[in-house]
Amino acid sequence: MSTDIFDLVIIGGGPAGMTAAIYAGRAQLRTLMLEGMSTGGQMFNTATIENYPGFGRIDGPGLSQKMESQVNEWGVEIQYGQVIEIKQQPALFELVTLDKQTLNARAVIIAAGSTPKKLKVPGEAEFAGRGVSYCATCDGAFFREQDVAVVGGGDSAIEESLYLTRFVNRVTIIHRRDELRATKHLQERAFADPRIEFLWDSEVEAIEGEQTVKQLQVKNKKTGIVTPLPAAGVFIYVGMQPNTEFLQGLVKLDAWGYIEAGEDTLTSIPGIFAAGDIRTKGLRQIVTAVADGAVAAMAAERYLGERGF
Repeated sequence: MSTDIFDLVIIGGGPAGMTAAIYAGRAQLRTLMLEGMSTGGQMFNTATIENYPGFGRIDGPGLSQKMESQVNEWGVEIQYGQVIEIKQQPALFELVTLDKQTLNARAVIIAAGSTPKKLKVPGEAEFAGRGVSYCATCDGAFFREQDVAVVGGGDSAIEESLYLTRFVNRVTIIHRRDELRATKHLQERAFADPRIEFLWDSEVEAIEGEQTVKQLQVKNKKTGIVTPLPAAGVFIYVGMQPNTEFLQGLVKLDAWGYIEAGEDTLTSIPGIFAAGDIRTKGLRQIVTAVADGAVAAMAAERYLGERGF
């Protein structure tokens, strides 16, 4: 085990984690930000961001890079790895990573975010990366002049459907209800786009193909009739699942797996704070994640100061 001790380890490099890192760096805490893949989190995979104050309209990767640049300016160390366990010890926490590295921290901010929920239908896992996608920004360009489907009716589903129209011939939005949950502005844009069609009161029963996706079996919930929908790809946006598997038995979670923490970001364990999409909250947006990150960093600084660090 390494004897090196960080004042603060931030798990996650999305908007909450990066904001926490900026504030911690400014507070001169010895800080490590640990990210599983690439900084930005779900924000990095967003095609267009229209509601982050001060930027008007910006792409997700662009905003991610700007935030990471600020993190670097404040001397915060960034490492890539996945935490699989946190052990509470006297006066510090031990974080064990997937590659068996152990990191020591006096305080921890968990900003690990969430991952897309799966449909859990036949063919979804088999065709992952071969027509099944959860990121239009990542994969949309592979489907130029082809027909694709989008599953969902919230902001993400509609935003990514609009993005896909840059490349594809047609987008069919499959939604289990008879009206969208997305904001009115997005709905108006989608309804006005001639490349977007809708299948209401419907759900995907199976995803079929050979080497790649060829069609979906779609069931109308009211009639019970199942019909095939030809599609070269399907983009799935049916909600998110918090990345809290490694926290089972440590901090208190709610019935949906989110960390129970209020606006003060305090968890059931002193010294562990929760920021961003991973905690219980009414609105999960970049701007609320950023606010959480700032609050969590200041709470961590206060916690450390009270203990003489």
